[in-house]
Amino acid sequence: MHSKRSNGAIPFSMGMVLVTMGVVYGDIGTSPMYTLRAIMHGNGGLQTMDTDVIIGALSLIIWTMTLITTVKYVLVAMKADNHNEGGIFALYSLVRHCGAWLIAPAMVGGAALLADGILTPAVTVTTAIEGLRSIEVVHGIIGDNQGIVVLITIAIISALFFAQRAGTSSIGKAFGPIMCLWFGFLGVVGLTHIGLDLNVLRAFNPVRGATFLFDGNLNQAGLMVLGNVFLCTTGAEALYSDMGHVGKSNIYVSWPVVKACLILNYLGQGAWILSVRNNPALIDMGPAMNPFFEMLQPGGMRVFAVVLSTLAAIIASQALITGSYSIVSEAIRLDLMPHMKIEYPSETKGQIYIPLINTILWIGCIGVVLFFRSSERMESAYGLAITVTMLMTTMLLTAFISRVQKRTALAIPFALFFGAIELFFFFSSLTKFMHGGYVTVLLALAIFVVMFIWHRGTQVEVSQRVNLPAAHYIGQLRELTHTEDIPFLADNLVFLTNDPSSDELDRDILYSILDKHPKRAKAYWFLNVSVTDEPYTHEFWVNDYGTDFMFKVQLRLGFRVNQRVNEYLYQVVETMVDQGRLPAQDHRFSIYDNTGHVGDFRFCLVRKVPSASNDISRLDLAVIQAKYFIRGFCGSPDHWYGLQNSSVIFEYVPLFLATKRQHRLTYVDPPRS
Repeated sequence: MHSKRSNGAIPFSMGMVLVTMGVVYGDIGTSPMYTLRAIMHGNGGLQTMDTDVIIGALSLIIWTMTLITTVKYVLVAMKADNHNEGGIFALYSLVRHCGAWLIAPAMVGGAALLADGILTPAVTVTTAIEGLRSIEVVHGIIGDNQGIVVLITIAIISALFFAQRAGTSSIGKAFGPIMCLWFGFLGVVGLTHIGLDLNVLRAFNPVRGATFLFDGNLNQAGLMVLGNVFLCTTGAEALYSDMGHVGKSNIYVSWPVVKACLILNYLGQGAWILSVRNNPALIDMGPAMNPFFEMLQPGGMRVFAVVLSTLAAIIASQALITGSYSIVSEAIRLDLMPHMKIEYPSETKGQIYIPLINTILWIGCIGVVLFFRSSERMESAYGLAITVTMLMTTMLLTAFISRVQKRTALAIPFALFFGAIELFFFFSSLTKFMHGGYVTVLLALAIFVVMFIWHRGTQVEVSQRVNLPAAHYIGQLRELTHTEDIPFLADNLVFLTNDPSSDELDRDILYSILDKHPKRAKAYWFLNVSVTDEPYTHEFWVNDYGTDFMFKVQLRLGFRVNQRVNEYLYQVVETMVDQGRLPAQDHRFSIYDNTGHVGDFRFCLVRKVPSASNDISRLDLAVIQAKYFIRGFCGSPDHWYGLQNSSVIFEYVPLFLATKRQHRLTYVDPPRS
């Protein structure tokens, strides 16, 4: 457990620095396993790697990490925190009042980030397992049979996803030490190989990177090389997304150490490549030659590296999986995705489990592994999604700097500088489209379509919603509570409503109570759950309309708070009884000795269905139907709100869309026989 300052921030501590190493840097920490290999083989192979090429490639890597990860995310984005929480949806919460159009980059960026969550486990675990071939004994067993690598990868990924249900609290305690060992290993291995060619130290000069990028004689791949260079910073978004889990100060302290270890390893790989670039045995290996593993001497060190890299890949995958849960959870709170069942398997902050998302991610990862089979082919798809997310984050950060911080003079150069860099990376990655990048696009597009349907469908529902003044129906509800020929349905009849106002009620709910089948109760509760921009709000207000039987309640919950409405409503009813605003509801019969003064509850969930005739466009009607289909696929609302152990009534009412004008019927006499 960790303590917090009064403002909710997690303070600096060596223990939290250790946790940060395990939680934040898994993705970016595994990038040395494949970044230089991708650049080398994309540029013609080992034999083309002369001094200027290696120095130029290393320079691009160093300055990409510096500009994107250090400057943009650590120094700029982490200042745009939503009560110490980060991530693209937390950022959107800060700027959504600045313009309705900002929902578009938020949805696109979120969809791309979730697509990356599918690709990362596949590419990192496959790369690590392929390292087994660099061990002579293992290679003698499996040879070049990629099918065995695929089977081992699928087994590890499946075990990882199946373990999610139990939570990762206990496993997470080991993540920090393992990643500390990993980064120490990267740094030491890199440092011991730099001496093979000290020319690699010239890579710190950014001019060498720019020269390499635009010199066609050196760089055979052209701008496409940036798509491979970008692999070195694919985990940068995690620094921003996970800062609420570990605290800014702990990232500020740990990132320089992590960056130093990564750079040392890249420099060591570069020096080793220069020392062996004319080795015919290594040249003959072709794309299978991975400098990360091959530069290690055969024997115990290489075995240690493969085992450690596999653990690091699993940790990186775990970070992306749990990060995907958080992204979906925040999207649900912002009404950008359908409600789903969310479980909390441990008391650790941020430890959530969404069964449906876990299944989708697992199927997606297995599908990617089976489709691409090798990590080299996966790298064609990897990176494209995260470039899109980074571009969208830049747009939202520009709005934050300009509109929230009121620093337009800084926002414009920020947008131009980072927008230009990331557009270069994006178009470079897009050149891989036909080589596998289309998989990323299709994954992100599918997720975006779900978000668009849910968001647009909600807008259509809101446009058709009719709210009626609650005060006009007090008399009817009072009479209904005293109508003895209608049996009591419950002491407390609760309706969930999307209407946040204090003095109006949704017509569909009144239609359900009064018209469809009169529902008699001692108290009627109209409950609205409002998701705040703050992560951990726990507040409520009540309007009793001057009665002791009719209550409009709003629960104000933070976007990271679990919506257990039955537990919260029980507290609300207790408060109303204690304040004398609601008569005590004593039980006559109970298995408990002390039942308190709160009666039983029945929750009525009103489900809307499209009307047979309407005046909305065909597109909006299709969106509404698609939304309701998705809603049915994502589970029952009683699970969304923690009501699976409560008494729940489902009732279907027509969605009151504007009806088309119908021809009036004319009465005629019946025909005579």
